[in-house]
Amino acid sequence: MLDKAIFQLPGARRALAALVAFSLARALLTVGQAASLASAFTNLWGGAPVFDQAPFVIGFLVCFIGRQGVTWGQDSYLEKFASARADELRDRLLRTLFSRGTELTAQRGTGDLCSLALEGIDQVETYLRLMMPKLTNVIVVPLVLLVWIFPLDWVSGVIALVVFPFIILYMVMLGYTAKNEAARRYREFGVLSNHFVDSLRGLDTLKFFGRSKARGRDVFATSERFREITMKTLRVATLSGAVLDVFATLSLAAIAIMLGFRLVDGSVALFPAMFVLILTPEYFRPVREFAADYHASLDGKNALADVLDVAGLGPEPSEGEAKGAQCVEGLPAEGSDGSGDEAHAPAALLAEGGDGSKGIADIRTARLPVSAIAPWSAESSLALEGVGYTYPRASQPSLCDIAFDVHGCAKVGIVGLSGSGKSTLLRLLAGFAEPTCGAILADGSPVSLHADGWRGQATYIPQDPYIFHATVRENMAFYRPDASDEEIQAAACAMGLREFIDSLPQGLDTLIGEGGRAVSGGQAQRIALSRALLDPARRILLFDEPTAHLDVETEMELKSRMLPLMEGRLVFFATHRLHWMANMDWVLVVESGRIVEQGSPQDLAAAGGAFARLAERMKGSGAFNGEGGAR
Repeated sequence: MLDKAIFQLPGARRALAALVAFSLARALLTVGQAASLASAFTNLWGGAPVFDQAPFVIGFLVCFIGRQGVTWGQDSYLEKFASARADELRDRLLRTLFSRGTELTAQRGTGDLCSLALEGIDQVETYLRLMMPKLTNVIVVPLVLLVWIFPLDWVSGVIALVVFPFIILYMVMLGYTAKNEAARRYREFGVLSNHFVDSLRGLDTLKFFGRSKARGRDVFATSERFREITMKTLRVATLSGAVLDVFATLSLAAIAIMLGFRLVDGSVALFPAMFVLILTPEYFRPVREFAADYHASLDGKNALADVLDVAGLGPEPSEGEAKGAQCVEGLPAEGSDGSGDEAHAPAALLAEGGDGSKGIADIRTARLPVSAIAPWSAESSLALEGVGYTYPRASQPSLCDIAFDVHGCAKVGIVGLSGSGKSTLLRLLAGFAEPTCGAILADGSPVSLHADGWRGQATYIPQDPYIFHATVRENMAFYRPDASDEEIQAAACAMGLREFIDSLPQGLDTLIGEGGRAVSGGQAQRIALSRALLDPARRILLFDEPTAHLDVETEMELKSRMLPLMEGRLVFFATHRLHWMANMDWVLVVESGRIVEQGSPQDLAAAGGAFARLAERMKGSGAFNGEGGAR
């Protein structure tokens, strides 16, 4: 019944120890209540004056008030603990989403992650507040009460002792059923969230192609499945609660009947019989309270496992999963680029060979510290040696044996067919994911590109740059909020945004993005480029198909503004439009997750290899002609 994931939270063991103390105090105060009440009733039955029972009445009230105080103290303690853990998990989850959101979104979907961040943390907080005290009460309170029941009446003690394990066994059986149903419901809610968000984001496209009604039917079908699963989960919860109540009631009735018979034949005195009869409902109360809230807390249990998994705090992968994450000789089928969130393994590091040479060590055996990354300069170097990447839960790697090196301020083109691994390679270079094998070296030292030293000087520009719901000024100055108006205006002119800004009602202070004024694909790209231009510390530019959705005229006009921005920087440019390669210093040709050819664009075009075949295949779509132009 105890979720082991709780022990991964800071202070969980200390909190459980405190809750055991609260439960022990509650049990002892319950015994005091029962003793006082039984003594008063026994004395009154024997004909003692009412006023002589004042000490017992006072004792009962003191224990009653003390019990309420213990409950209040326990709730206050749990509220602080649960709130603190929820804040920590929310902070860790948001940091993970901001740093690795690209890969996580590809695997789980935007709606699911939003639901986890907004509702999941609250469910976890509720789960901690509800289940931790109830669990300790189930363990501690019946045990303490049983210690008092046995000396008073061994028959009642035997009945209570025999019945309790059966109730626990029944709770476990029902718990597995309820857990499975709640897990199905939780997963279906994630699917429904993704469908809803995707439908909203693509509403214009769906309407344009006449698919809005069909999409509406899909969302309705998903919501119906969610409703049916929810009702089934509620049926299990209601039935299990009713059956547990019946068990507890029948057990109490059995003890009461046995006490009644034995009172009649004189084998038990009135005081122990009253004492046991008062304690028996309290003996079964923790189980009933636990069962009443167990099903309501299952969403929180599932959310806790999800949060720990997404935030990288979950359990270590099994041996089989670890093996699946290593580089293997097999490669994905052509056109498969993989999907899923980034691997949580650290970057593979270098191990010293016996002869002093450096070889690539498997991450299962190499745990050398990574070096800090210095600001990129004309003397800097970056090398990838045998780097591979396998998406979580994928059976085949998306990248394998990637090896190249760059020096100083160079422009590196990455080309290949869709699904060849260009975007995955760029995500590794952007630090969105860590390699599952191989080594990455900066200036000859092993590094992790996920470190702030690299990502703090890198700008990643995807096909569809994100435009925040903020002003044009705030969007452009994203990396440099302190940029002056003169700097922003200069960046706007350099990126061709002057005319666009002049057409806005409030100029730079006009709201754009979600809920604000819409911007075109070309304008979004210009805003993204202006972010890099405004921050001179961004010496590394990573472009992932930045012009894939633009028409030829817009692309050529934007190209004339992008090329000057690339000067004096390290640039990685992934595209399938090969006319860009004439402006690159080095080209990597990627096929099925491997670099099959690399070199200068002119040499590759003349060699007649993979690059030339790719250019021939893309003839008519902006292919490189070997002389700096497009066919």
